[in-house]
Amino acid sequence: MTPRRSEASTLVGLDIGGTKTHAMSWKGGVVVAEATAGSANIQNVSLVEARASIAQVFQELDAGAIDRVVAGAGGIDTEQDAERLRAMIALHAPNALIQVVHDSRLILAAGGAAAGMAVILGTGSAVWGINVAGQEARAGGWGYLLGDEGSGYWMGREAVRSTLRVFNREEPPGELARLVLEANNVSSPDELIGLFHGPTGRRYWAQQASLVFAAHAHTDPQAAGIIDAAVGYVLEALGDVSKILAIKGPVVIGGGLGANEPVYQQRLRTALSAWGLEDLRFLDVDPVLGALFLAGEPDS
Repeated sequence: MTPRRSEASTLVGLDIGGTKTHAMSWKGGVVVAEATAGSANIQNVSLVEARASIAQVFQELDAGAIDRVVAGAGGIDTEQDAERLRAMIALHAPNALIQVVHDSRLILAAGGAAAGMAVILGTGSAVWGINVAGQEARAGGWGYLLGDEGSGYWMGREAVRSTLRVFNREEPPGELARLVLEANNVSSPDELIGLFHGPTGRRYWAQQASLVFAAHAHTDPQAAGIIDAAVGYVLEALGDVSKILAIKGPVVIGGGLGANEPVYQQRLRTALSAWGLEDLRFLDVDPVLGALFLAGEPDS
């Protein structure tokens, strides 16, 4: 852990997700200000948009002289990725020590664990872990075109695919298909396909993951199958990381979907318990608080 700085030091934490940037500043470990803006993840938005979001949160924080910044973001796969984000931040904190990490590390830290595995289940998905020797490993986090299984976007897309299969088979719509058609105000496969490939974005379809759980509450078998598959993907990714690092926990699960869907949580808890893991933590605080842990500041 990084040594603590002086009581007068100013720390800024950034949690840069697929749809928003959440920022917080502390002075001497005490929260001073909080700000939000659009996403600054350049995998999801243009460089111009990312710079504007970073500028907005720093302007709203109005933190003055900043000693340290800890930023967690998806898509930080190489030092080049980290340096690009670091350069954007440095424009607003020129004299600060800037630490850039993958957002899954922020999740683990916000869960109060220095070693273990973090799972992000939000608009996208990823698993990252670190053991007590400092060895790191990850699974997934490749973006929606290559993966993001078990995420909100993935579930929303699978709900659409399931509905289209109902049309193809000329079957009467089940509960999930009915909800998808109703939520999108369409009645034909052509309309649904056109909407999916039209002006809608990842966030739009990620929000429709809730339809899967609503249909599951009405015992829809298609919804149950999607949730089963999602849990299987999470277990597979955790298994890969666990094997590399020779650890079985703790596991901290964060992201909007992982933190807010009780059915998903219960299914994951049951599956991981059968896998031999008992220390499972669903994040109940904002991930940006992981910056405080990583910086070694006293908790406020």
